[in-house]
Amino acid sequence: MATPSSAYLKLLGMGTKIVAVGRNYVAHAKELGNAVPKAPIIFLKPTSSYLPNGGTIEIPHPWESLDYEVELAVVIGKKARDVSQASAMDHIGGYALALDMTARELQSVAKSGGLPWTVAKGQDTFTPISSVLPKSMVPDPDNLELWLKVDGEIKQKGTTKDMMFKIPFLISHISSIMTLLEGDVILTGTPEGVGPVKAGQKITAGITGITEINFDVQKREKAGSQ
Repeated sequence: MATPSSAYLKLLGMGTKIVAVGRNYVAHAKELGNAVPKAPIIFLKPTSSYLPNGGTIEIPHPWESLDYEVELAVVIGKKARDVSQASAMDHIGGYALALDMTARELQSVAKSGGLPWTVAKGQDTFTPISSVLPKSMVPDPDNLELWLKVDGEIKQKGTTKDMMFKIPFLISHISSIMTLLEGDVILTGTPEGVGPVKAGQKITAGITGITEINFDVQKREKAGSQ
């Protein structure tokens, strides 16, 4: 049987896109002063933003901090187009724990101008992610405790039970808009407690009883400085 690490290399290496779901936890939407959505808010992140466990998250110049957002990632195992909610779970190849790192100042400027969030969400190292977890390790994805610590201090703790739009609905909804291919990832949203992390700090995050990931945070070197 393939180990989680080899599954990570196989599945995530094949993926064509990361589909992120915004404001999927009521408390998180409210903590940022956003309206609770009536339908999923989705945006894309490039696969070049992946950062394997143990890597270093880079804060781009001239920013001094990034916001962390811990999320359950759903990894697609086979092509999904116009799938029903009833069959949606059959298209899952595994799960992962991911962080949706956000340059919040850039996102705020983009939101106020009605512009896309790509620059605030899609930069290199902005999607730290665990190895792929086989479905057998995650028997109940609707009842997982997600947590995140900065320098050992708990900042986020929430449960996937509180997701407004559940995984079968998300797969069905997204696959009605764009075809999901093997290795694609859906980031399912973050619970409340998001906040800034600065250079020199360390992030630890986990799914209680299942997996844990760790990342350093540093400033990115200025372009042309190498």
